[in-house]
Amino acid sequence: MRNHAQQEDDTEINMTPMLDIVFIMLIFFIVTAVFVKDSGVTVLKPEAETAVQQGQVSILIAVTADDEVYINREETELDALRTAVEKLHAENPKGSVAIQGDQEADAVLVMKVYDAIRDAGVDKIAIATELK
Repeated sequence: MRNHAQQEDDTEINMTPMLDIVFIMLIFFIVTAVFVKDSGVTVLKPEAETAVQQGQVSILIAVTADDEVYINREETELDALRTAVEKLHAENPKGSVAIQGDQEADAVLVMKVYDAIRDAGVDKIAIATELK
C-alpha cells in the first residue's frame, strides 16, 4: 500500500518551472512594448502628394480647427506643451512626435507647437497628412 502512494507522488508534473517561464515572457513583452500615445481628438488632416509612412511615432499632438492643442486626450496650453513632451519623450527616447494639424488650424500655432517640441529636445518631428 505504501509503494502505491509513493508511486502516485512520483507521477505528478511539477508546473512551477513552466509558470516561471510564462511570467518571464510576460515581463519581457511588457517591457519591450512600445506604447503609442493618442492625441484624443479627431482632426481633418490636409492632403499631401509627398506623404511618407512614419514608423515608431510615440507621441501624437493634435491642433484643432478651434486652435486648441491636445496631447494624451487632454487639452494642453502651449506653455505646458514643452514639459509634457519632455516627459513623454523620456519614456520612449527612440520614438518620434507627429503633429496632427487640422486643415483649418492656424499655421502660426502649428509652428509654435513645432518649436515647443524642438525645444523639448525631440529631433524627429513629422506633420501628419492624408495621402492624396
